[in-house]
Amino acid sequence: QLQLTESGGGLVQPGGSLRLSCAASGFTFDYYGIGWFRQAPGKEREAVSCISTTGDMTNFADSVKGRFTISRDNAKNLVYLQMNSLKPEDTAVYYCAASKAPLGLCRGGWVRLGSFDYWGQGTQVTGSS
Repeated sequence: QLQLTESGGGLVQPGGSLRLSCAASGFTFDYYGIGWFRQAPGKEREAVSCISTTGDMTNFADSVKGRFTISRDNAKNLVYLQMNSLKPEDTAVYYCAASKAPLGLCRGGWVRLGSFDYWGQGTQVTGSS
């Protein structure tokens, strides 16, 4: 059974850091492009970052560029989202998602929820002030 499980969320002060993990099981992980999304209370889910199957291509929302990095370890079926210099507006539930059509995903299609086929349950990130 295909499954994505996020972890690593928590409460963090402004300027702090967190590393989120997305663990995959039940499918051939390195065939899939992976995206991170977030959804704040009362807002729509938005794309945060994308990584290609081999990790050679990544992309980020303008709001997180220079603060967040994404990486993957295909041997361990893991994707990481390193979040630095966190701001209160980064508060949201963070989701990872997998796309079985990864070709060119991180060039443009990654910002659309419909580009992804499988989703995790999310992990809460809360920025305190």
